[in-house]
Amino acid sequence: MTEIWALAALWIGLAFVAALFAIWFRVSTALTEIIVGTIAQLLLSIFIGSNVLGTDTIWVKFLAGLGAIVLTFLAGAELDPIVFRKNWREATAVGLLGFFAPFFGCAALAYWGLHWTALQSWLAGVALSTTSVAVVYAVMLEYGFNKTDYGKIVLAACFINDLGTVLALGFIFAPFTMRTFVFAAVAVAVFVVLPWLTPRLFKRYGNRPSELEAKYLLLILFGLGALAAWADSEAVLPAYIVGMVLAGTVGKDHALIRRLRTLTLGLLTPFYFLRAGSFVSIPTLIAAPFAFIVLLMGKMATKFVGVYPVTKVFGAPQKEAMYTTLLMSTGLTFGTISALFGLSHGIIDQAQYSVVVAGVVASAVVPTLIANAFFLPHHLLPQEETEVAESPSVPTRLRKKAV
Repeated sequence: MTEIWALAALWIGLAFVAALFAIWFRVSTALTEIIVGTIAQLLLSIFIGSNVLGTDTIWVKFLAGLGAIVLTFLAGAELDPIVFRKNWREATAVGLLGFFAPFFGCAALAYWGLHWTALQSWLAGVALSTTSVAVVYAVMLEYGFNKTDYGKIVLAACFINDLGTVLALGFIFAPFTMRTFVFAAVAVAVFVVLPWLTPRLFKRYGNRPSELEAKYLLLILFGLGALAAWADSEAVLPAYIVGMVLAGTVGKDHALIRRLRTLTLGLLTPFYFLRAGSFVSIPTLIAAPFAFIVLLMGKMATKFVGVYPVTKVFGAPQKEAMYTTLLMSTGLTFGTISALFGLSHGIIDQAQYSVVVAGVVASAVVPTLIANAFFLPHHLLPQEETEVAESPSVPTRLRKKAV
């Protein structure tokens, strides 16, 4: 156990450093965790050894995966059914074009620009078509946009975008089997029952020190995650839908959401974001930067072509339209999942995998840094309570805005 405790201390220490950087530079903690993970992997591999972080250790992979699942569930729980029904055209249009534009555009760049095979190019298109719900939701929490109609519409668009990615990966590469149909049938049944069962269970047994609500939700997420893995799908997808169907119950229980956020952001997501950053090989990118730059710029350009015009059609101001477009340009969870699927099934080789993952992870950092630095829509920031406005930890410009 000595090695495990020491490794855990190292990971939490890196998360602590990332949190300090996020406070000092006033950027999202998710981004600093990705960057710290990349730099830490580089420095530790140079001075100590390549496996010091233990990114492939079973318990690290489990905590990272659990972080992605619970964070995605929380993002789904933030969706407001009323807001979505009111703005479903905008969310659907942004989500679909945010998927199709980079899917075809990046596949074309990989095929004609990098001279990859057709199957490898389609995989690159799938991996780079994503929008990271985890990154977008972390940014929404950081600035409070998750409480606004704007934030809920963007999160809905992220879900639609990633649903397209998952379906494309399944239709093109993963054959549908009987397990797929079993998973779909069980999942649909669970989604139908949950809105009826959950409020009744919470009303009778909830609000106790035993934290039955948290155990109940984790049981559902673990069970559907296991079933998804058995069916060669991904546990993150049912987690998001569970959050959506329980938005009217769990999403309105602010105390429960706050406790889950503490667990997730304090312990679980640092493993997820640090591990994602550790996959980026800086020496590989320096040795062959062309493919990485082509894919990264291709994703950002095609996302702009697909998303920005839609936001303008629905009347978004310039700054808001650019902010939405840049957030929709982020990628992480499903992008790395798609790349790893391609590597494990022999569709792409290790070098192509490194380039694709580097492009995916960089797309989680670069667009968000640009968005928050130059296009943050201050007029959409939620009006906070007096104690938040008076808090010395809140920047002066935000305190004035809140007041």
